[in-house]
Amino acid sequence: MSGIVFLGTRDLEAVRRFYVEEVGCTIWLEQADCIVLKHGNMLLGFCSRDILEMGGIITFFLDCKCDVDVMYKQMGERAVTPPKENSKYGIYHFFAADPEDRPVEFQCFLHPVAPHLPGDDLLRTRRSVRKFEDRPIPEDVIVQVFELCRWAPTSMNRQPYYYMIIDDRPTMDFLASVRGSSSAPIAAGPLAIAIGSDPELSKRHIEDGDIAAYHLLLAAWVHGLGTCWIADMDRSEVKERLNIPQDHYVATVTPLGYPSTVPQPPGRKDVAEFLRFPED
Repeated sequence: MSGIVFLGTRDLEAVRRFYVEEVGCTIWLEQADCIVLKHGNMLLGFCSRDILEMGGIITFFLDCKCDVDVMYKQMGERAVTPPKENSKYGIYHFFAADPEDRPVEFQCFLHPVAPHLPGDDLLRTRRSVRKFEDRPIPEDVIVQVFELCRWAPTSMNRQPYYYMIIDDRPTMDFLASVRGSSSAPIAAGPLAIAIGSDPELSKRHIEDGDIAAYHLLLAAWVHGLGTCWIADMDRSEVKERLNIPQDHYVATVTPLGYPSTVPQPPGRKDVAEFLRFPED
């Protein structure tokens, strides 16, 4: 079950322009004299009415302080206060006003929060992370990540995959050295995870292992954790160091931790450039 908060407006077009062009919302649905806006997992509706509804504070939360600062500059004269840290709530925020003077807050949390990404944002925003904060991952977060991982699909539901948590620094340094600069990110996080797959449990153990590995990358991002797929780690020296049988498949070894920086999204092909049909 999901929900939408609706507010009455006397100037639907001005509200539309502000929330779409300045805040970055998208139009989720239009019905008669109402629009529903989407921003991450927030659905916010406005309907043309004679009565103007203020509705408290409309709060948008962003990923980091730098995003809040960018939004503050973008708001210009609409900003009511400069950004600042609020120790009571553990946030960094500022207030602005929309075209009808509703209070609008932009903030980021200064601590981890429970999962909140909708599916489209999860798939669109996941990045390869190579730099991490120097702080541990709470055990309960790790458990929640792997609770999602156990739903990775496999051939005939054979579930041949497994995840190996590596927190031994000499082992992480060894793995980071295997492919030089290409594998160096393995040592950058507080943990590394190796994803293996057992050929005795599935004839499709390679495909199953790769799917399980990508499931981990997505599950980690849901919980605000960064990863980086390090390819070509299915090597005898890697398996020997990790005590993995030589006939098992190692899909990847990835660092795991809270990102200190997240790369900007790279350019992507248009759908028409990669969508093909048999008659082509």
